[in-house]
Amino acid sequence: MAKTENGRPSVDMGSIRTLNSSHMEDESSLGSDSEINGFTSERQADRYGFIGGAQQYSEESAQDVPPEVLRQREVKWLDMLSHWDKWMIKRFNKVRLRCQKGIPPALRGRAWLYLSGGKVKREQNQGKFQELDSQPGDPKWLDVIEKDLHRQFPFHEMFVSRGGHGQQDLFRVLKAYTLYKPDEGYCQAQAPIAAVLLMHMPAEDAFWGLVQICEKYLPGYYSPGLEAIQLDGEILFALLRRVSPVAFRHLEKHKIDPILYMTEWFMCAFSRTLPWASVLRVWDMFLCDGVKIIFRVGLVLLKCTLGTREKLKNCQGLYETMELLRAIDPRCMQEGFLVREILEVPVTARDVDKEHHTQIKRWKKNRGELNFKPAPRMHGARIIMQAEPPRRQDLQQNPTIVLEVPEPPQKLNKGKEERKSKKKRSIKKPTAIEEIPNPYPLLTGPPPQSLNPPPPSLNPPPPSLNPPPPSSATPPPSFDLPSPFLDLPSPSLAPPPPPSDPPSPPPYATVTPETSPETETNSNHQQSAPPTDLPAAKESALQQSTQSLSSSEQDTYL
Repeated sequence: MAKTENGRPSVDMGSIRTLNSSHMEDESSLGSDSEINGFTSERQADRYGFIGGAQQYSEESAQDVPPEVLRQREVKWLDMLSHWDKWMIKRFNKVRLRCQKGIPPALRGRAWLYLSGGKVKREQNQGKFQELDSQPGDPKWLDVIEKDLHRQFPFHEMFVSRGGHGQQDLFRVLKAYTLYKPDEGYCQAQAPIAAVLLMHMPAEDAFWGLVQICEKYLPGYYSPGLEAIQLDGEILFALLRRVSPVAFRHLEKHKIDPILYMTEWFMCAFSRTLPWASVLRVWDMFLCDGVKIIFRVGLVLLKCTLGTREKLKNCQGLYETMELLRAIDPRCMQEGFLVREILEVPVTARDVDKEHHTQIKRWKKNRGELNFKPAPRMHGARIIMQAEPPRRQDLQQNPTIVLEVPEPPQKLNKGKEERKSKKKRSIKKPTAIEEIPNPYPLLTGPPPQSLNPPPPSLNPPPPSLNPPPPSSATPPPSFDLPSPFLDLPSPSLAPPPPPSDPPSPPPYATVTPETSPETETNSNHQQSAPPTDLPAAKESALQQSTQSLSSSEQDTYL
C-alpha cells in the first residue's frame, strides 16, 4: 500500500535517482552511430555545437547581440577577470548585472570557473585531478558511467561519436569525482552538469567546476536517498503559494508531489529542459547568485503553465497536469521572456533559507532525523569567495601556492617600538626662549623736543621749502652702531655732567599712539619746556646726520 505524506502519495526515491532511465534510454537511441553517421557530413552544427539545430527552439530563442556591443562586453569582462577579487569585493552588483545581461560566449567558460570558485579550488589542489585520473576507480561506478556517456547530448559535436574526445573527457571527470567523493559516488544527474561544463572548458577545470556545484551550490542533491532534493521540492511548493496561488491550489487539489516534476529541473539545472540559449543565460545567473535562480526558473515555468484558469480547463487530473508540465509552451522558455520573468520573481536567498529551516523542522517531525547532512548551501559567487578568499597569486596564469608563515613575536614588538620611536621623533619639543639684549637702550636723560616726531600734517610742505644745508657747514660726525644718536649732547649745548654725579632727569610724559598730538605737545612744553630755538649750524648738522642713517635706523631712532 502506498504511503501518503502531506496529503500526497509518497514517491519511491530509488527510481527517481535513475532519472527515468527508460526515458533516457529512448532518447539515447537518437544518438546511435547508425543514425548519426547518416547525416553528420550533410548537416552543419549551429552556433552552440548542435548538429542540424537538434536543440529545439535554440535558433528562435537566441537573441543576436550586435558585434560592437559584444566586443565592448568582452573588453569589460576581460578587465573584470584580470582584477577578479577586487570586483567581487567592491563592485559585486556590477558583476551581477553583467551576468544578467549574458556572459560573452568567448569568455563564458573562464567566467563560470571564476564565479563558481573552481579557479581557486584548482590552485589549492595542484595535481589532484591528475592523481585521481591515474587511479583505476571503483568498478561498480565505472560500469554505470560508461552506460551514460552516449546519453548526454548525443547531437552535440563533442559527444556525437562513441569513444570521441568529448566522451573520454566526460568519463575522466565523472570517474575522478567518484574517487574524490567516495561517500556520494555517482549520480546520473551529474553527467549533464559535467557535459555542459566540458562544452566550455578543459577536463580539469570542468572537474573542479563540478565539485563546486555539488558542494557549494547544490549540496546533498546527488547523495544517496536524495533527501536534499526532496526538501527543495517542498520549498518550491511553499514558495509557489506566494508567486502563483492558482497553480498552487491546482497541484494541491490533485495531490501532485513536487518530486514528480522538479527533480530533473533542479538536479540537471534545467540543462535538459530549456532551449540552449536559455540554458546558458540561466547558468550565467545561477553561478553568480546561487540556487535562488533555480527556484525562480521553476516558479516561472509553473506559473506560465498552470497560472491561469484557461490553461487548467484541460487539466482534470494528475496525468493531464504531468503531460502539460513535460511539454511546456516554447514561448515560456524563450530567452528574453524567461530572463525578464526570472528577474521579476520576488524570491530572495533569505526566503529560501527561511523556508528551508521550516521544512527541516517538518521533516524531523514526520520522518525523523536526516540520514545525510550536507554542508551549508552557499548562495552565489560572493559568498563562496568570502568563505575561501582568493590570493592574487591564485588568479595569475601560472599561480603558485603561497604558505603564510606567521612572523615571530620579536619582529612584531620591534615594529611597535619603531613606530613609537618615529612618533616620538615626530613630536616637536618646545624650545627655550632666549633673552636677547636690546641694542638700543632707552634714553637716560630727558628727550629733546626736536627728537619727538612731529604731528602728522595733512598737507606736508613741498621739498623746495626745506633747502639743503650749505656745503660750508661742518660734516656730520661718524656714528658707531648700535645707538649712534643716543650719545649726542642735549640741544641745550651744555656739556654732559660727570658720570659720578648724574643729574636727576625731570619727569616727562610718555607718548602713546592713541593720544592726540596736540595735547602731548602742550604737556611736554609745560613739564620740560626745553629751548626750541637752536643755532643754525647745530640744526643743519643734526639734519645731515639723520639723512646719513638708513631708513630702518631712522625708524628705530624715531
